[in-house]
Amino acid sequence: MSTARATDLLAWYDRHRRALPWRARAGERPDPYRVWASEIMLQQTTVTAVKPYYERFMARFPTVKALAEAPSEEVMQAWAGLGYYSRARNLHACAKAVMERHRGGFPDTEEGLRALPGIGAYTAGAVAAIAFDRPAAAVDGNVERVMSRLFAIEDELPGARPLIRERVLALLPPGRPGDFAQALMDLGATICTPRNPACGLCPWREPCRARIAGTQESFPRKAPKKAGVTRYGAAFVLTRSDGAILLRTRPAKGLLGGMAEVPTSEWRADYELDGAAQDAPLPLRWSQVAEPVRHVFTHFPLELTVFTGSTPEHAQAPAGMRFTRLADLASEPLPSLMVKVVERAGLYINSKTR
Repeated sequence: MSTARATDLLAWYDRHRRALPWRARAGERPDPYRVWASEIMLQQTTVTAVKPYYERFMARFPTVKALAEAPSEEVMQAWAGLGYYSRARNLHACAKAVMERHRGGFPDTEEGLRALPGIGAYTAGAVAAIAFDRPAAAVDGNVERVMSRLFAIEDELPGARPLIRERVLALLPPGRPGDFAQALMDLGATICTPRNPACGLCPWREPCRARIAGTQESFPRKAPKKAGVTRYGAAFVLTRSDGAILLRTRPAKGLLGGMAEVPTSEWRADYELDGAAQDAPLPLRWSQVAEPVRHVFTHFPLELTVFTGSTPEHAQAPAGMRFTRLADLASEPLPSLMVKVVERAGLYINSKTR
Protein backbone atom coordinates (compact mmCIF):
# COMPACT_ATOMS: atom_id res chain seq x y z
CA MET A 1 0.00 0.00 0.00
CA SER A 2 1.36 3.42 -0.96
CA THR A 3 1.73 6.26 1.56
CA ALA A 4 -0.25 9.49 1.52
CA ARG A 5 2.04 12.44 0.75
CA ALA A 6 1.38 16.13 1.17
CA THR A 7 3.17 16.84 -2.10
CA ASP A 8 0.54 14.88 -4.06
CA LEU A 9 -2.30 16.84 -2.44
CA LEU A 10 -0.55 20.18 -3.00
CA ALA A 11 0.10 19.39 -6.66
CA TRP A 12 -3.62 18.67 -7.07
CA TYR A 13 -4.49 21.88 -5.20
CA ASP A 14 -2.25 24.00 -7.41
CA ARG A 15 -4.28 22.83 -10.41
CA HIS A 16 -7.76 22.77 -8.93
CA ARG A 17 -7.93 25.28 -6.06
CA ARG A 18 -11.29 27.00 -5.72
CA ALA A 19 -11.56 30.74 -6.32
CA LEU A 20 -13.32 32.05 -3.21
CA PRO A 21 -13.94 35.71 -2.29
CA TRP A 22 -12.03 35.38 0.99
CA ARG A 23 -9.12 33.38 -0.40
CA ALA A 24 -5.90 35.07 -1.47
CA ARG A 25 -4.79 34.23 -4.98
CA ALA A 26 -1.61 32.24 -5.53
CA GLY A 27 1.37 34.38 -4.51
CA GLU A 28 -0.74 36.91 -2.57
CA ARG A 29 -0.44 37.40 1.17
CA PRO A 30 -3.71 36.47 2.92
CA ASP A 31 -5.51 39.15 4.95
CA PRO A 32 -5.99 37.75 8.49
CA TYR A 33 -9.20 39.75 8.96
CA ARG A 34 -10.80 38.29 5.84
CA VAL A 35 -9.60 34.77 6.68
CA TRP A 36 -10.95 35.00 10.22
CA ALA A 37 -14.32 36.49 9.21
CA SER A 38 -14.86 33.85 6.55
CA GLU A 39 -14.00 31.00 8.91
CA ILE A 40 -16.53 32.24 11.47
CA MET A 41 -19.21 32.56 8.78
CA LEU A 42 -18.47 29.11 7.36
CA GLN A 43 -19.05 27.32 10.66
CA GLN A 44 -22.08 25.07 10.14
CA THR A 45 -22.91 26.94 6.91
CA THR A 46 -22.17 26.10 3.27
CA VAL A 47 -19.86 28.05 0.99
CA THR A 48 -22.76 28.77 -1.36
CA ALA A 49 -24.82 30.32 1.43
CA VAL A 50 -21.91 32.32 2.85
CA LYS A 51 -20.61 33.96 -0.35
CA PRO A 52 -23.24 36.74 -0.74
CA TYR A 53 -23.29 37.44 3.02
CA TYR A 54 -19.51 37.63 3.13
CA GLU A 55 -19.29 40.05 0.22
CA ARG A 56 -21.95 42.34 1.70
CA PHE A 57 -20.36 42.09 5.14
CA MET A 58 -16.92 43.07 3.81
CA ALA A 59 -18.40 45.97 1.87
CA ARG A 60 -20.05 47.19 5.07
CA PHE A 61 -17.14 46.43 7.45
CA PRO A 62 -13.98 46.41 5.28
CA THR A 63 -11.56 46.36 8.23
CA VAL A 64 -11.47 44.95 11.75
CA LYS A 65 -11.54 48.55 12.99
CA ALA A 66 -14.76 49.27 11.09
CA LEU A 67 -16.34 46.15 12.55
CA ALA A 68 -15.22 46.91 16.09
CA GLU A 69 -16.61 50.44 15.96
CA ALA A 70 -19.98 49.46 14.47
CA PRO A 71 -23.08 49.38 16.71
CA SER A 72 -24.08 45.86 17.67
CA GLU A 73 -27.50 46.34 16.05
CA GLU A 74 -25.82 47.05 12.71
CA VAL A 75 -23.67 43.92 12.97
CA MET A 76 -26.67 41.76 13.83
CA GLN A 77 -28.67 43.22 10.98
CA ALA A 78 -25.86 42.46 8.51
CA TRP A 79 -25.81 38.89 9.83
CA ALA A 80 -29.60 38.40 9.78
CA GLY A 81 -30.57 35.27 7.87
CA LEU A 82 -27.21 33.53 8.18
CA GLY A 83 -28.21 31.72 11.37
CA TYR A 84 -26.32 30.65 14.51
CA TYR A 85 -26.39 34.23 15.75
CA SER A 86 -23.96 33.71 18.61
CA ARG A 87 -21.31 33.76 15.87
CA ALA A 88 -22.17 37.38 15.05
CA ARG A 89 -21.96 38.40 18.69
CA ASN A 90 -18.62 36.62 19.05
CA LEU A 91 -17.37 38.16 15.81
CA HIS A 92 -18.13 41.66 17.10
CA ALA A 93 -16.59 40.96 20.53
CA CYS A 94 -13.47 39.52 18.92
CA ALA A 95 -13.02 42.54 16.65
CA LYS A 96 -13.18 44.81 19.69
CA ALA A 97 -10.62 42.65 21.50
CA VAL A 98 -8.25 42.74 18.53
CA MET A 99 -8.42 46.53 18.54
CA GLU A 100 -8.09 46.89 22.31
CA ARG A 101 -5.45 44.24 23.01
CA HIS A 102 -3.50 44.07 19.75
CA ARG A 103 -3.96 47.50 18.12
CA GLY A 104 -5.86 46.00 15.19
CA GLY A 105 -3.44 43.19 14.36
CA PHE A 106 -4.41 39.55 14.82
CA PRO A 107 -2.08 37.32 16.88
CA ASP A 108 -0.12 35.00 14.59
CA THR A 109 -0.13 31.88 16.79
CA GLU A 110 -2.81 29.36 17.73
CA GLU A 111 -2.35 30.21 21.40
CA GLY A 112 -2.75 33.93 20.83
CA LEU A 113 -5.81 33.41 18.64
CA ARG A 114 -7.45 31.04 21.14
CA ALA A 115 -7.26 33.81 23.76
CA LEU A 116 -9.67 35.94 21.70
CA PRO A 117 -13.47 35.76 22.19
CA GLY A 118 -15.27 33.24 20.02
CA ILE A 119 -12.17 31.57 18.57
CA GLY A 120 -11.98 27.84 19.22
CA ALA A 121 -9.49 25.17 18.24
CA TYR A 122 -10.60 24.88 14.62
CA THR A 123 -10.72 28.61 13.87
CA ALA A 124 -7.39 29.22 15.60
CA GLY A 125 -5.77 26.46 13.56
CA ALA A 126 -7.31 27.69 10.30
CA VAL A 127 -6.30 31.33 10.78
CA ALA A 128 -2.81 30.45 12.04
CA ALA A 129 -2.19 28.17 9.07
CA ILE A 130 -3.88 30.12 6.27
CA ALA A 131 -3.11 33.71 7.31
CA PHE A 132 0.31 33.17 8.93
CA ASP A 133 1.59 29.86 7.51
CA ARG A 134 1.95 28.35 10.96
CA PRO A 135 2.17 24.53 11.18
CA ALA A 136 -1.36 24.13 12.56
CA ALA A 137 -4.16 21.63 11.98
CA ALA A 138 -7.53 23.01 10.88
CA VAL A 139 -9.97 20.12 11.29
CA ASP A 140 -13.48 20.84 10.03
CA GLY A 141 -16.13 18.47 8.70
CA ASN A 142 -14.46 18.16 5.31
CA VAL A 143 -11.11 17.30 6.88
CA GLU A 144 -12.71 14.80 9.26
CA ARG A 145 -14.24 13.01 6.29
CA VAL A 146 -11.05 12.97 4.23
CA MET A 147 -8.81 11.76 7.03
CA SER A 148 -11.23 9.18 8.41
CA ARG A 149 -11.48 7.63 4.93
CA LEU A 150 -7.80 7.90 4.17
CA PHE A 151 -6.86 5.99 7.34
CA ALA A 152 -10.14 4.07 7.80
CA ILE A 153 -10.54 5.49 11.30
CA GLU A 154 -13.15 3.38 13.08
CA ASP A 155 -13.56 5.66 16.12
CA GLU A 156 -16.84 7.57 16.11
CA LEU A 157 -17.04 11.34 15.97
CA PRO A 158 -16.68 13.50 17.95
CA GLY A 159 -14.37 11.19 19.91
CA ALA A 160 -12.19 10.59 16.84
CA ARG A 161 -11.15 14.25 16.51
CA PRO A 162 -7.91 14.05 18.53
CA LEU A 163 -6.71 11.13 16.38
CA ILE A 164 -7.70 12.93 13.17
CA ARG A 165 -5.81 16.00 14.34
CA GLU A 166 -2.71 13.86 14.96
CA ARG A 167 -2.95 12.43 11.44
CA VAL A 168 -3.20 15.91 9.93
CA LEU A 169 -0.19 17.19 11.88
CA ALA A 170 1.82 14.14 10.80
CA LEU A 171 1.17 14.97 7.13
CA LEU A 172 1.86 18.71 7.36
CA PRO A 173 4.49 19.83 4.84
CA PRO A 174 7.27 22.05 6.24
CA GLY A 175 6.82 24.86 3.72
CA ARG A 176 3.12 25.31 2.87
CA PRO A 177 0.87 24.66 5.87
CA GLY A 178 -1.64 27.28 4.76
CA ASP A 179 -2.05 25.80 1.30
CA PHE A 180 -2.19 22.31 2.82
CA ALA A 181 -5.06 23.35 5.12
CA GLN A 182 -7.01 24.81 2.21
CA ALA A 183 -6.19 21.84 -0.02
CA LEU A 184 -7.70 19.45 2.54
CA MET A 185 -10.83 21.60 2.72
CA ASP A 186 -11.14 21.72 -1.08
CA LEU A 187 -10.58 17.98 -1.41
CA GLY A 188 -13.41 17.27 1.02
CA ALA A 189 -15.73 19.83 -0.56
CA THR A 190 -15.25 18.84 -4.20
CA ILE A 191 -13.89 15.26 -4.42
CA CYS A 192 -14.23 13.42 -1.09
CA THR A 193 -17.89 14.34 -0.71
CA PRO A 194 -20.30 12.72 1.77
CA ARG A 195 -22.07 10.74 -0.96
CA ASN A 196 -20.71 9.48 -4.28
CA PRO A 197 -17.10 10.63 -3.73
CA ALA A 198 -15.13 11.01 -6.96
CA CYS A 199 -12.39 8.61 -5.89
CA GLY A 200 -11.02 8.27 -9.43
CA LEU A 201 -10.05 11.97 -9.37
CA CYS A 202 -8.55 11.98 -5.87
CA PRO A 203 -4.80 12.57 -5.48
CA TRP A 204 -4.85 10.16 -2.53
CA ARG A 205 -6.86 7.39 -4.18
CA GLU A 206 -3.97 4.90 -4.04
CA PRO A 207 -3.23 5.10 -0.29
CA CYS A 208 -6.89 5.57 0.78
CA ARG A 209 -7.73 2.58 2.97
CA ALA A 210 -11.49 3.08 2.81
CA ARG A 211 -11.42 3.20 -1.02
CA ILE A 212 -9.37 0.03 -1.14
CA ALA A 213 -11.93 -1.72 1.07
CA GLY A 214 -14.86 -0.19 -0.84
CA THR A 215 -16.26 1.33 2.36
CA GLN A 216 -15.58 5.03 1.75
CA GLU A 217 -19.21 6.13 2.09
CA SER A 218 -19.43 4.57 5.55
CA PHE A 219 -16.85 7.02 6.92
CA PRO A 220 -16.64 8.98 9.10
CA ARG A 221 -18.23 6.89 11.81
CA LYS A 222 -20.70 8.94 13.82
CA ALA A 223 -22.56 8.33 17.04
CA PRO A 224 -26.34 8.43 16.45
CA LYS A 225 -27.96 11.79 17.14
CA LYS A 226 -30.69 12.15 19.71
CA ALA A 227 -33.85 13.64 18.28
CA GLY A 228 -34.90 16.90 19.92
CA VAL A 229 -38.37 17.27 21.40
CA THR A 230 -40.63 19.64 19.45
CA ARG A 231 -41.45 22.88 21.23
CA TYR A 232 -44.54 24.99 20.65
CA GLY A 233 -45.46 28.62 21.14
CA ALA A 234 -47.45 31.62 19.90
CA ALA A 235 -46.18 34.61 17.89
CA PHE A 236 -48.08 37.91 17.81
CA VAL A 237 -47.87 40.11 14.71
CA LEU A 238 -49.35 43.47 15.69
CA THR A 239 -49.61 46.21 13.06
CA ARG A 240 -50.51 49.83 13.61
CA SER A 241 -52.77 51.77 11.23
CA ASP A 242 -49.88 54.04 10.17
CA GLY A 243 -47.95 51.06 8.76
CA ALA A 244 -45.79 49.93 11.67
CA ILE A 245 -45.22 46.56 13.33
CA LEU A 246 -44.51 45.77 16.98
CA LEU A 247 -41.06 44.33 17.66
CA ARG A 248 -38.75 43.70 20.57
CA THR A 249 -35.10 42.64 20.96
CA ARG A 250 -34.26 39.23 22.39
CA PRO A 251 -31.84 39.04 25.35
CA ALA A 252 -28.18 39.33 24.31
CA LYS A 253 -27.35 35.84 25.53
CA GLY A 254 -29.07 32.65 24.50
CA LEU A 255 -30.86 31.45 21.39
CA LEU A 256 -31.15 34.19 18.73
CA GLY A 257 -29.53 36.57 21.22
CA GLY A 258 -29.69 40.24 20.30
CA MET A 259 -31.96 39.65 17.32
CA ALA A 260 -35.30 41.35 16.65
CA GLU A 261 -38.59 39.48 16.93
CA VAL A 262 -42.31 39.97 17.13
CA PRO A 263 -43.56 39.25 20.68
CA THR A 264 -43.88 35.54 21.38
CA SER A 265 -44.82 33.26 24.22
CA GLU A 266 -42.36 30.87 25.80
CA TRP A 267 -41.38 27.94 23.59
CA ARG A 268 -42.22 24.75 25.46
CA ALA A 269 -43.03 21.14 24.68
CA ASP A 270 -46.20 21.44 26.77
CA TYR A 271 -47.38 24.86 25.51
CA GLU A 272 -51.19 25.11 25.31
CA LEU A 273 -52.77 27.43 22.73
CA ASP A 274 -55.82 27.85 24.93
CA GLY A 275 -53.81 30.22 27.10
CA ALA A 276 -52.18 32.16 24.25
CA ALA A 277 -54.18 35.33 24.95
CA GLN A 278 -52.36 35.68 28.27
CA ASP A 279 -49.05 35.88 26.38
CA ALA A 280 -50.19 38.57 23.93
CA PRO A 281 -48.45 41.96 24.21
CA LEU A 282 -51.79 43.84 24.36
CA PRO A 283 -55.38 42.82 25.21
CA LEU A 284 -56.81 43.00 21.69
CA ARG A 285 -58.95 40.88 19.38
CA TRP A 286 -56.39 38.50 17.88
CA SER A 287 -56.95 36.36 14.79
CA GLN A 288 -55.23 32.99 14.49
CA VAL A 289 -53.50 32.20 11.19
CA ALA A 290 -54.47 28.73 10.05
CA GLU A 291 -51.04 27.33 9.20
CA PRO A 292 -48.34 27.48 11.92
CA VAL A 293 -44.69 28.29 11.22
CA ARG A 294 -42.31 25.36 11.56
CA HIS A 295 -38.60 25.86 12.09
CA VAL A 296 -35.75 23.53 13.05
CA PHE A 297 -32.97 24.64 15.37
CA THR A 298 -29.87 22.56 16.04
CA HIS A 299 -31.29 20.92 19.15
CA PHE A 300 -35.05 21.01 18.66
CA PRO A 301 -37.87 21.65 16.16
CA LEU A 302 -40.21 24.56 16.83
CA GLU A 303 -43.83 25.18 15.84
CA LEU A 304 -45.23 28.68 16.30
CA THR A 305 -48.90 29.51 15.88
CA VAL A 306 -49.21 33.01 14.43
CA PHE A 307 -51.80 35.52 15.68
CA THR A 308 -52.44 38.85 13.97
CA GLY A 309 -53.92 42.03 15.38
CA SER A 310 -54.18 45.74 14.63
CA THR A 311 -54.21 48.93 16.66
CA PRO A 312 -54.80 52.66 15.96
CA GLU A 313 -52.01 54.99 14.94
CA HIS A 314 -51.77 56.64 18.36
CA ALA A 315 -51.10 53.35 20.20
CA GLN A 316 -47.88 53.25 22.19
CA ALA A 317 -45.58 50.24 22.34
CA PRO A 318 -45.53 48.29 25.61
CA ALA A 319 -42.42 48.63 27.77
CA GLY A 320 -39.34 47.08 26.18
CA MET A 321 -40.91 46.99 22.71
CA ARG A 322 -41.04 49.33 19.73
CA PHE A 323 -43.03 50.01 16.59
CA THR A 324 -41.03 49.81 13.37
CA ARG A 325 -42.40 51.03 10.05
CA LEU A 326 -43.07 48.17 7.66
CA ALA A 327 -41.01 50.02 5.06
CA ASP A 328 -38.03 49.87 7.44
CA LEU A 329 -38.49 46.25 8.47
CA ALA A 330 -35.64 45.03 6.26
CA SER A 331 -33.19 47.08 8.34
CA GLU A 332 -34.11 45.18 11.50
CA PRO A 333 -31.97 42.15 12.50
CA LEU A 334 -34.77 39.64 11.93
CA PRO A 335 -33.67 35.99 11.99
CA SER A 336 -35.10 33.69 9.33
CA LEU A 337 -37.65 32.32 11.82
CA MET A 338 -39.15 35.77 12.31
CA VAL A 339 -39.13 36.46 8.57
CA LYS A 340 -41.26 33.32 8.21
CA VAL A 341 -43.62 34.53 10.96
CA VAL A 342 -44.06 38.00 9.47
CA GLU A 343 -44.63 36.61 5.99
CA ARG A 344 -47.09 34.02 7.32
CA ALA A 345 -49.06 36.97 8.70
CA GLY A 346 -49.33 38.32 5.16
CA LEU A 347 -46.70 41.06 5.37
CA TYR A 348 -43.95 41.62 2.83
CA ILE A 349 -40.29 42.32 3.60
CA ASN A 350 -38.22 43.94 0.88
CA SER A 351 -35.34 41.47 0.85
CA LYS A 352 -33.27 43.58 -1.54
CA THR A 353 -32.34 45.88 1.31
CA ARG A 354 -31.53 43.09 3.77
